[in-house]
Amino acid sequence: MAVLAAFTTMAVKNPKAPQALKPGDKIAILSPASTPRDTTAPARAAEVLRQWGFEPVVSPQALNKYHMYAGTIEERRADLLRALRDKSIKAIIATRGGYGSAMLIDDELIDAMKRNPKWLVGYSDITSLHSAETRAGNMSLHANMGGALAEKGANDSINLLLRDALMGERPAYTVPANPFNRPGMATGIVLGGNMSVFTSNFSGSKKYDFLDRDYIKGRDIILFFEDVGESLPRVASMLTQLHLKGVLSQVKGIIVGRFTEYTPASGYESMHQMLSEYILHGRDIPVCFDFPVSHDESWNFPIIEGCEATLNVTPVATTLQFK
Repeated sequence: MAVLAAFTTMAVKNPKAPQALKPGDKIAILSPASTPRDTTAPARAAEVLRQWGFEPVVSPQALNKYHMYAGTIEERRADLLRALRDKSIKAIIATRGGYGSAMLIDDELIDAMKRNPKWLVGYSDITSLHSAETRAGNMSLHANMGGALAEKGANDSINLLLRDALMGERPAYTVPANPFNRPGMATGIVLGGNMSVFTSNFSGSKKYDFLDRDYIKGRDIILFFEDVGESLPRVASMLTQLHLKGVLSQVKGIIVGRFTEYTPASGYESMHQMLSEYILHGRDIPVCFDFPVSHDESWNFPIIEGCEATLNVTPVATTLQFK
C-alpha cells in the first residue's frame, strides 16, 4: 500500500503590534542604559505625556548613577522587568540611550516581553532592546526618548508623530530625493537602528539578534541604519560585517539615515558617498539616503520596528508607508 505524505509550509510569523494606547493609559519612563544628562528631563518628559492625556510613571531608579550606567545590570534589568510585568503599564519610554541595554537581555527578559507585549520607545543604545522585542514577536518604536520630549515639548511635530504612533497610527513619510538614491520599490518588515549597536552587540547571540541570518530567511526585510561619532573606515567595516553575515544579500531595500559627528576619510567627500559605493555595488534594490532617522532629534522620525512597510524611491521623492 502506498503511503502518502502531506507536507505543509508554516507561514513565517512577523512581529505583532502591541495594543494601541488610549487617553488615561500609563506610560513608564525609565533608564535601561545610561543616566539622563539633565536630571530634570524625566519630570519634564512626564509633563508632556500628561498634556497628551496619558498617566506617566517615572521610575524611582531613572536617575540612578553607576559608573556610565543608570544602575547595575541587576538593578536596570529588574526595573525593566517590573515595567513589563505591570499590567497597568501600557508603554515604556527610555530616558536616553548611552550604554548598557544589551547587558539586560536574557531568556527571562525575552519571556517577559512575549507575555507582556507593549510599546517600547527609544533609539541609539536602545536598538538592543528593539532586537529583543522583535525576537519576542513584538513591534517596537525606534523614536526620540525622554530627553527630546522634555526639550521639544508636547507640540513638537516629531514628538506628535510619536504620540500618534503610540495610539495606533501607521505613518507615511515623504522626503525629498537625494542624489545618491537608487530608485525602486520594496515591501517588507522594517528592522534596524543604530548601526554600531546591531552589528556588534549580538555577535554569537543568534536567538536575540533581529538580523540573524536564520531569522530573516524567508522574510522580506527593509533595513535602516544611522550612527553618530563613527569614522568612515569603521562604518565600512560594519557594512562588511553585514555583507559577510549574509544580511545585505537578503534585504529588499535599504534606508540610510543621517550619520552625525563622523570622522572623514581621505578620498571621500562624505559618508554618503562611501556608503553609496559599497551598498549599490552589485545590488539592484531601492536605496534612499538622508532619511530622517538619526541622533539629531530634529531629524528622527518614529520608525515602527518589525512593521511591514513599502519603500518607494523615485527621482523626485522617497516615501515610506507603514501598513
